[in-house]
Amino acid sequence: MHRPHLARSLEFPYRRERLGTIARAALYSLIALPLTLAGWFAVVGVLLAGAFLSWTTPGLWLLAIGVRGALALGDIQRRLMRALLGIEIDPPPRAETSGAFGWRRSVLGGRHGWRAVGCALVAPLTALLPLLAVCIGFVQGALLSLYPLLKRWDYFTITEGDGSMRRVGMEVGGVELDSWPQRLAPFVLGLLLLYAAPWLNRHALAPHRMLLTALLGPDRTDQRIQTLEETRAQAVDDAAATLRRIERDLHDGTQARLVGLGMHLTMIRELVMAGADQDRILRVVETAQGNAKQAVADLRHLVKGIHPPVLDQGLDTALATLAADSALPVRVRCGIEGRPSPAVESIAYFCAAELLANAAKHSGASAVEVTVVGAARMLLLTVEDDGRGGAVVGAGSGLAGLRARVRTVDGSLTCNSPPGGPTVVSVLLPFK
Repeated sequence: MHRPHLARSLEFPYRRERLGTIARAALYSLIALPLTLAGWFAVVGVLLAGAFLSWTTPGLWLLAIGVRGALALGDIQRRLMRALLGIEIDPPPRAETSGAFGWRRSVLGGRHGWRAVGCALVAPLTALLPLLAVCIGFVQGALLSLYPLLKRWDYFTITEGDGSMRRVGMEVGGVELDSWPQRLAPFVLGLLLLYAAPWLNRHALAPHRMLLTALLGPDRTDQRIQTLEETRAQAVDDAAATLRRIERDLHDGTQARLVGLGMHLTMIRELVMAGADQDRILRVVETAQGNAKQAVADLRHLVKGIHPPVLDQGLDTALATLAADSALPVRVRCGIEGRPSPAVESIAYFCAAELLANAAKHSGASAVEVTVVGAARMLLLTVEDDGRGGAVVGAGSGLAGLRARVRTVDGSLTCNSPPGGPTVVSVLLPFK
């Protein structure tokens, strides 16, 4: 399982396509500590002055300015991380305020400002690690690897007790490296440091990156609120789209057929009253009968699009029926303890139907496997095909719409589809 990660870690790090990334990461490591130190002194200085004068009105304003300065420092750090490391940290939501006193109350009372203050206080500690990694890996590695070429500058002269002069080179543990085999040791060590420098710098940046992501981005409460707002909007849009579809189908299909049925019944009544021949009456009756059957079929199709009647028999039966109607050979495996809520069953059914349709149309697969497992208050639906792969959420594949629908019940959708396949789409739903 870990062999691909091991192989990637042993690859030559200085490939042409990665040189820019390595250089930007090293530049960020050099800039991060001076920036965080400057921010630390500025924020701490203003906050200490404000705390000392907190019993006065200017003190409160100084505290607000210090907190706002920490927020501004966080904005700079987010932009720098996005520009050099390519890491996007969403800014926390800002409250709408009016007037100077409203601004001060919002800054001092908001938790985002104080989280930014905490980040400003701790960031110099985490920014020190990548700077040390750059100094040890790149700088010291370059100096050691160039030692055989620069050995003439490494010698210096000392005076012995008897007054004689002696030139001395590099010493390690009291051992002078004055021969070529001995000089190869720092050269090899320097090459090893240079080889490991990108890996060392990347891992040294991890604590700093996690700190900034945790304290400068939205917290769990904000993310939860944002998710609820998005899912609520998606649910409202889905309901409106469903109502429009029902209205359109009823108006253009079923209503027209029922109107035609009524006209044919009227025509039959007139023919009977006029004493028309039996064959003519039967032709009109057959036409009316056809309209009635088609209207019933349209109504069944409409109801199936809202809530498939087969779901009343359980999700396992509904998926088996769905598999039987698929254009591809589908194997269904179900292991559900208990029964989910109707909303969860409906979402799982429609996700499976959409994924099977995508596999039949776009994947070039020869077989599909659908697995449903329900336990520990969660329902996991997995649809795997042996097609060509390359499916991406949000790339016009319809998976983005499924993910939005799943999120309305606090579910999640993931897609693993490498080029060449297989494609595995997993839908995790709360077992309500």
